[in-house]
This record gives sequence, C-alpha cells and structure tokens, in this order.
Amino acid sequence: MKISSILLLVLVLSTSITAQLIVTEVATLPEPVSNNAVCEGFIENVPYLFSFGGIDGTKIYSGVHLKSFRYNIETGESEQIADLPDNMGKIAAAASRIGNIIYIIGGYSVLSNGNEISSDKVHRYDIVNNLFLSDAAPLLRSTDDHVQGVWRDSLIYVITGWSDNGNIRNVQIYNPAEDDWTNGTPLPGNSNFTSFGASGTIITDTIFYYGGAADSPGFSIQNQLRKGVIDPDNPTQVEWSFSIPEPGVSGYRMAATKVGEELHWIGGSETTYNYDGMAYDGTGGVPPSNRDLYLLPESDGWQSIGHIEIPMDLRGIANISDTVQYIAGGMLDNQEVTDKIYKLEWERDFGSQSIALNYSPNISIFPNPVKDYIIIDVIQKEIVGSDFDIINLSGQEILSLSSQSKNQKIDLSFLPAGMYYLRWKKENAYVFYPLTKL
Repeated sequence: MKISSILLLVLVLSTSITAQLIVTEVATLPEPVSNNAVCEGFIENVPYLFSFGGIDGTKIYSGVHLKSFRYNIETGESEQIADLPDNMGKIAAAASRIGNIIYIIGGYSVLSNGNEISSDKVHRYDIVNNLFLSDAAPLLRSTDDHVQGVWRDSLIYVITGWSDNGNIRNVQIYNPAEDDWTNGTPLPGNSNFTSFGASGTIITDTIFYYGGAADSPGFSIQNQLRKGVIDPDNPTQVEWSFSIPEPGVSGYRMAATKVGEELHWIGGSETTYNYDGMAYDGTGGVPPSNRDLYLLPESDGWQSIGHIEIPMDLRGIANISDTVQYIAGGMLDNQEVTDKIYKLEWERDFGSQSIALNYSPNISIFPNPVKDYIIIDVIQKEIVGSDFDIINLSGQEILSLSSQSKNQKIDLSFLPAGMYYLRWKKENAYVFYPLTKL
C-alpha cells in the first residue's frame, strides 16, 4: 500500500489556535470512480466510508454506473457492496446520514445520445445490515449536482442544483421520520444563488454554500458564498443572503465540510467541466485545484492551503469526527479517475498542550449539539474520578469538573451559543471533544 503524508501548519483566523492539516493516502477503493456520492457510517463504533454511483475510468456515458463500495477505516479493508437500486447509472448524487440510514438523493443519468436525465429518487441504505431499503418519498423536483446538508440530525436540505434543463431555486426539505418532503424558502431570484456543482454544509442553524456553475453560456464558474439562516421554530423558513467577504477565487465540485466552526472546501477545480473532465468553455482538460479553502464565518478573510494532492469531481466527504474526515475517488491531473482514499486530519494546538482527537473515544458526550445539559457517559470505568473542563476556542477555561460517576449530567445552559471543547487530561496529553452549544 502506498502511504504519502503532507503536513501543513496554518493559523486559524480570529483565535489563538493553530491547526495542522495532514493529508494521507491510506487505501484504495475496489476500482477507480469519480463524481460518486460519499458519506460516513458506523457499525458498533467502527467507522466506514461509503461510495455510491459515479463514473468509471472510461469517462464516457456507458461508464456511469450504480456500483457501491465501503471502506472499513479500522481494518483498512475495502469492498464492493450491493448496487444502488435503480435501472440507470447515476452521477452527481449526494449522500447524507441520519442515524444508521444513508440517504442517496438525486443525481443524473447519461443517455447514449448525450442527453442527461435528472433523478427524483431517494435511495435508503441500512448501514448496520448492509442492505438497501425501499426508496424513500421522491424529491418534489428532480435535481442533480445540488447542495445537500443535515440540520440537527433530523432534516435533510437539498438546495438548488440542475434539473433537466437549468439551475433551480428550489429548497427541498426531507423529514425521514415522516418520509415526506416540504418546500423551504426558495432562493432569491438572483442567478448568483442558483448553481450546479456548488457544495456546502450546515453549522447549527446556518447553511453555507459556495462555488458552482451558473446557468449561462459556457456555464461560467461562481465564487459567491451564500448564507441561509434557518428558523429553528419553523425550519421551512430560511433567510437568504450573500456572506461577505467573497474568497476572490472560484470553485467547482468540491467537498464541503466543517472543522469546529471553520468552513472548508476541499479539492475541486477552478474551471467548470462536463462529466468527462473537459471544460465547458472548450479549453480542454481541467486540472484539480489541489487546495483546502477555508474561513471562519465571522472572520474578515479566507485562507487557502495549496500544493496538496486532492482530487476534483468530489460529491461528498465522510465525516468521522470534528477533525478526521475522508474522501474517496474523483479526478487527478490529466483527468485521471482515481481509486485513492485520503484521510484528512486537522490537529489543533492549544499553546504547549498535546492534542488527541479520534473517532473511538473513551467517553461519549450527548446530546451534541447541546441546548441545556450534556451527559458524560464514561465507557472505561478507570476514567471515573478524572478531571475535565470546558474551554472555548481560545483555550480559556470556562468550567472545571471531575467525573464522579459513569453517567454524569452537566448543566451548560449558562453558556452562550458557539463552539467549545470538553478537555480531558490523559497521562501527559489532553483529549479534546468538540461541543456545539445552541
């Protein structure tokens, strides 16, 4: 197995915390695939990366398929699982997890004459039992290359995208508990809001999405960062605006994620292109941007880490923890469809304190996000009696406490909304558990 690591040190804006980004090629999928929907999943606390649909190395219409793969992050084993339950291959879908179910939504199929058909299907994959359930209720409007995110582990937002013959303003909201869709506040009638190939994420009650392609001659690339504030009392109501500042660069088909309160857009390209990697403007093959573009939402500037091997043509990320995430597949230089799986790891440094963050911790914290209180569930009894504290993003101690029992309830109702860490001292280092206070 080829293992390559890149270590980069950057300053996180508006805080005293620095972060190291480590990009490591850790494994391969069973075969190369691009424009595939990627998501995480857990089986008895073992993390997995899942990939659904996509296009193979031929990069032609017949290479669009329904294949699914999973990668066991703990053992390093990668395997093919059941195909998506559809009758035509699809690309540009997106996958989101709520509990033990992954929802694979939308996408499009390519016919032999080059015509493209947007999908309204919602496939449901049972992570634990490794099988596809019956399809969920279809989208209100078929869409592909859309923005997709999960709000409070309860609703899935499908925002803009392409529908058969153009970009759409639709905001479609799926409730898995009711298996139904509702319309959210549509995007403003500004062509800079509607997009295909954009990507985004949700932090607490705010949607952020960036980049993509405009519905215009040549499908010009976009560099706008859009912001939608969800009304928690009526989540169909969203207040849309542009988020300032703009990054000054453009992006297309990136993987969007959050690290703490930072927004990150991973990989992608700076030119729009068709499913074969060839530019819409006729200039030929498109190279990947090989970058991590990020900012804090309330900061006054963007930062970019470049010169990293990160593919373009990405449709999702496996979010294993607040600082450990995975991507798989995509296109490298010369539009090469890859089978590589990359681990992305952000490490934080609070002054001289040693940091450890992992996906299999010795304690469990819930609920998270937290409104009034958290319960610390100690998995290893030896931890009872250990000292914990709550710190903010600057490393300032907010609350000091110790674990008195296996399940301990801690009142946090006094904390302002924001991002915090529960810090536990382990031997000569600290382990940090991210907390989001609503």
